[in-house]
Amino acid sequence: MIESLSENMLQRAFAPLLKTGQLEVLTPSGKVLTFGDGGQPQARMRFTDQRAVFNLLRDPDLNFGEMFMQQRIVIDKGSVYDVLELVLRHAKDVPDSKAVQMLDAWRMRLRPILQNNLRSKSRANVAHHYDLDDRLYQLFLDSDRQYSCAYFEHGDEDLETAQLAKKRHIAAKLLVEPGQRVLDIGCGWGGLSRYIAEVAGAGHVRGVTLSTEQLEGAKKRAANTSVPERLEYALEDYRDTKGPFDRIVSVGMFEHVGARFHNAFFKQCFDLLNEDGVMLLHFIGNLETPDFNNPWIERYIFPGGNLPAMSEFSSAIERSGLIVIDIEVLRLHYARTLRLWRERFMARRSEAKALYDERFCLMWEFYLSMSETAFRYQDIAIFQIQLARKQEAVPLTRDYIGPRRDALKVREQQIPAYASIAQTSRP
Repeated sequence: MIESLSENMLQRAFAPLLKTGQLEVLTPSGKVLTFGDGGQPQARMRFTDQRAVFNLLRDPDLNFGEMFMQQRIVIDKGSVYDVLELVLRHAKDVPDSKAVQMLDAWRMRLRPILQNNLRSKSRANVAHHYDLDDRLYQLFLDSDRQYSCAYFEHGDEDLETAQLAKKRHIAAKLLVEPGQRVLDIGCGWGGLSRYIAEVAGAGHVRGVTLSTEQLEGAKKRAANTSVPERLEYALEDYRDTKGPFDRIVSVGMFEHVGARFHNAFFKQCFDLLNEDGVMLLHFIGNLETPDFNNPWIERYIFPGGNLPAMSEFSSAIERSGLIVIDIEVLRLHYARTLRLWRERFMARRSEAKALYDERFCLMWEFYLSMSETAFRYQDIAIFQIQLARKQEAVPLTRDYIGPRRDALKVREQQIPAYASIAQTSRP
């Protein structure tokens, strides 16, 4: 009776989603349910116990990842990415059930509590993810440790080339001039700040982070540059930073601010920016209406995170006194980045298991797989928002970006650390 009920529920849940490709679902009783049109990709998932079936149906956003980590859902054919792709690529065409709508509404009400990112909580949230064993990130990031979306000028570049292009693109938009003071909020391992000092020629770059591991790495790498005296790093909350600065850049940090603190973030940036200053904010945003953080990501990967919709952050910018000069939406660039990260991680999975354990490896595989499918099928993308205190801070048209990128590429050739990568770039 229970087996028959769960099979009927699985039929109702999966059949509307699987329009193309093929997914086989093996139930605990041994029955195989087949969905889709027999095309590609093809995958098979297996439930190891009856409760796992009901857990998935009750709350797939949270429980799919949890049960994959617990090996109560096992992928016997294909990969977990294939399963997620099969389920998600047509999911927007299928209306949510009333039960799902009620669960989503409850999670929206919880959002202010989960994103109450006061100083102490922000520090703990950052430590949860970014203070992992440093050797983990060596397994899948590029040599410069860019843990954010790369920039694919042609679409088929390798990771090193695309991450260098990202730094070049951002520096061009910042219009960095020799001698200027630059603030990097959420500097990570310092790759972008080093580029701004070494290649773009900034006079002084201050990077702030809440990760002790990243801070240590940034300081060590700065000492090996040609301009260590221009680089400064601090374990510091953005709310405590003192200015002023000619340029401000922030990459992959705004997602950790939380909607409640958008006003404080942009007001602080306004106060830190010189009258003629320029700011570039690069972050993951929601292309649709405001939404809650994925509950599995919230619990295991990025507690306190938020992917803001334009309607959420634009009003906070207006209230701060900053003005929007330019908005660029990088569609699918992060999907490509995550694909390369996942491939690199899986190629060195045994090393990750030696650092942690099998459960951690399953968690990380699910994180990278789910994130990629989200960028491909769930309308999230990278926003690059260019901000200033006055309209005259940047040229009248966007034509300046290309020539500045070209000039930066020429300077890269003069610095060995960048020249070796730039030489592989397509013209």
